[in-house]
Amino acid sequence: MVSVLNSVDTCHEDMIHDAEMDYYGLRLATCSSDNSVKVFDLKNGSQSLVADLKGHGGPVWQVAWAHPKFGNIIASCSYDRKVIIWKELGEWTKWYEYSSHDSSVNSVAWAPHELGLILACGSSDGSISIITNNGDTWDSQKIQSAHSIGCNAVSWCPIVEPSFDAISNQRGGPVKRLATGGCDNLVKIWREDGDRWIEENKLEAHSDWVRDVAWAPAVGPPRAALASCSQDRRVVIWTSNDYSSWTPNILNVFDDVIWNVSWSLTGGILAVSGGDNKVSLWRENSEGQWTCISELNKGQDNANSNNADQRNL
Repeated sequence: MVSVLNSVDTCHEDMIHDAEMDYYGLRLATCSSDNSVKVFDLKNGSQSLVADLKGHGGPVWQVAWAHPKFGNIIASCSYDRKVIIWKELGEWTKWYEYSSHDSSVNSVAWAPHELGLILACGSSDGSISIITNNGDTWDSQKIQSAHSIGCNAVSWCPIVEPSFDAISNQRGGPVKRLATGGCDNLVKIWREDGDRWIEENKLEAHSDWVRDVAWAPAVGPPRAALASCSQDRRVVIWTSNDYSSWTPNILNVFDDVIWNVSWSLTGGILAVSGGDNKVSLWRENSEGQWTCISELNKGQDNANSNNADQRNL
């Protein structure tokens, strides 16, 4: 059974939209409609505010920690059309600001650290940006018109074994892939091909906006797995053995809109949260069927619902 181990009083002055632990589980970053990002140290069941980061001019939808090999770095995205990358250099400061989207930026995700310091951003303008750090400078690429109406979520594929080129008798570099979910009811998979990104797959199973996508960690048998959730109240698990053909499996049809899906570190358990104020944990059995193993009622606040309603205004 899921139980609450600790609660954090963030003192945000408005609705909280995201809360993310760092790699070691020692720090927490939160963001809110009060336009701020806050960072807390978590020790022995208590918390202390480390930083109150102000730089956005609108609600901040999501935060993401980079891998610690690059230092203490957080990316945040906002209704103000900006992505800000914050870095702790003695104290937390704005390191880089990206403002090339034409509408709300709804999602940010760091690539696997083996690929370098690379950030993907999805926006209500329908495009996806890939921002790459090159030491003292940042480069950006944009996938235009990735999703009609808007992109709600981005998730990186774990590192795939480098491909073998029989002609040159050499292995290629690691494959870069992204999964995205949008207001066109689609999940799309993108692959870097030379100096551009191409649409590798278009996955159709949802009948309403896709609110979140999450790529399962690459552990266990050599099978790719991807979870998606939607306003159609469904969570779908997509699986593939070759990254070419994908098989959808409806995990469950819930009583309310589903806003978020998240995998455990080992990939065996999927957490689902939605408009019914509940977080449920699901596990796949030996027959390939998904069963709910635990559930927690989040209380009366329906922050995720309000969050999603506002993002695409």
